[in-house]
Amino acid sequence: MNSQHYRQVVEIRPSKGLFDLELGLVWQYRELLYFLLMRDLKVRYKQAALGAGWAIIQPIIATLIFTLVFGVFVKVPSDGLPYTVFAFTALLPWTLFAESLRRGGISLVGDSALIQKIYFPRLVIPLATALTALVDFLISLLMLFVLLLWYSIPLTLNIVFLPFFIFFTVVLAFSFGLWLGPLNIKFRDVQHIIPFLLQIWMYACPIVYPLSIIPEKYRWLYNLNPMVGVIEGFRWSLLGKENAEFQAIWITVIFVLLLLFGGVVYFKKMERSFADLI
Repeated sequence: MNSQHYRQVVEIRPSKGLFDLELGLVWQYRELLYFLLMRDLKVRYKQAALGAGWAIIQPIIATLIFTLVFGVFVKVPSDGLPYTVFAFTALLPWTLFAESLRRGGISLVGDSALIQKIYFPRLVIPLATALTALVDFLISLLMLFVLLLWYSIPLTLNIVFLPFFIFFTVVLAFSFGLWLGPLNIKFRDVQHIIPFLLQIWMYACPIVYPLSIIPEKYRWLYNLNPMVGVIEGFRWSLLGKENAEFQAIWITVIFVLLLLFGGVVYFKKMERSFADLI
């Protein structure tokens, strides 16, 4: 008998229009997403004596420095909370956002060999980097619960909104990565600008100081910073603040949705030229 060999054929066609985003392909390549996620985690902690412990050590050291400088020496107010908890609660979402954005901005260039060799939806790459930072965040979050227990700060029903703010932190960073990743392919200066901008941006957020010190007449302008809504949302859901900064939160939600939609469209438009430019 003649044996017949069957071969799977994948037909690659260009998108039909600007809004033909082919998002379903990302789900079809979910195994590749998992592989990239695990690869990034293994590379990050390869031959590291403390392994995933660095996800806890980094924000703790930053918190101790902020507590000493701003809490003890400068005596910045902390809304009646222990300054260590006040700063650490804000550092967690900021670190998640900053690491996701930084990695997402350089992820396409870092995986240039993979892009040039095989076909797959390129959206998988920045998505994997965002999820890698999320794993580090979840480890650090455990340390925050230990601090809350140490300072006898009880959790309230606001905690049910915490996944919402975690989700929007990741999506915000992922959305920026959709813009910065393709730009970094064309202009390699982007990878050098990102750390500089993040350093400045951090002090434009209510991390080492409370939102209450911002004059009321300028509060709306300050709230245009999308990370204000995220950080205040974390403090509200974790520390049981009576009133949430809903104006900042809604600005963040609207900003994220617009940035995400525009980022996906821009990413898909530039995707065709990745292999040639990279």
